[in-house]
Amino acid sequence: MKVSDKVVQNLRMLIEKNSMQVGDRLPAERKLCEQLGVSRSSLREAISQLTSTGMLVSKVGAGTYLQQLPANWSQNQIVEPLSNLIDEDPAYRFDVQEARMILEGGTAWYAAQRATPQDLEKIRYCYDQISHFQVLGDDDQASMADAEFHLAIAEASHNLVLIQMMRSLFDLLQFNVVLGRRKVYTEARRYDQLRDQHLQVMDAIERRDPEAARAAVCGHIEFVVQQVRMIDEEEARRQRASRLNRI
Repeated sequence: MKVSDKVVQNLRMLIEKNSMQVGDRLPAERKLCEQLGVSRSSLREAISQLTSTGMLVSKVGAGTYLQQLPANWSQNQIVEPLSNLIDEDPAYRFDVQEARMILEGGTAWYAAQRATPQDLEKIRYCYDQISHFQVLGDDDQASMADAEFHLAIAEASHNLVLIQMMRSLFDLLQFNVVLGRRKVYTEARRYDQLRDQHLQVMDAIERRDPEAARAAVCGHIEFVVQQVRMIDEEEARRQRASRLNRI
């Protein structure tokens, strides 16, 4: 790989790692050179290449801005088909939960080792937001905060591949959280249990205990799976009883 191509790749990864959105301004040239460990000429060449693709736009005297996200960050190709599968086959959501245990067990493990003070602050903020919106009875915002909590943990892993995977599946994660919350969060007792589980995950990360963090997040997801299965079975029994009473 040519040096210029490597700088372009590293610049793209830095933009994604910082969760930059369209319209955001890139850091100053000097700071970017320090972060990427490259010369100004190499950085300028990389910016020029990304500008030619339409990803970046440079404004004289104002800096360089993110004009569009790379096409491979688009979630639509992944999320829409998977969401359709969940709609068509309710049991598919359990496959999603299994995949979450594998992925999020890893992100929690690394987050416990690598989380910065800023990462920990964001994780706690998301945790507080879940409770805040739950008290208000705003299920949509509570679901978003719940998904953001898990994404914040992934970002704290500082593993770009894991972060990309979590972000690419974020809409699906939120959709799955909504389905779970509709069932599991209907009882105050279950809400208290889930809140405590989130607290255990966060506490393990703050204590820098990778194994405890992984066990806590996997235990949390497994609890949701078990509860949803149990609720589904109860609903199925009620429906069978209702049909029998009509005979």
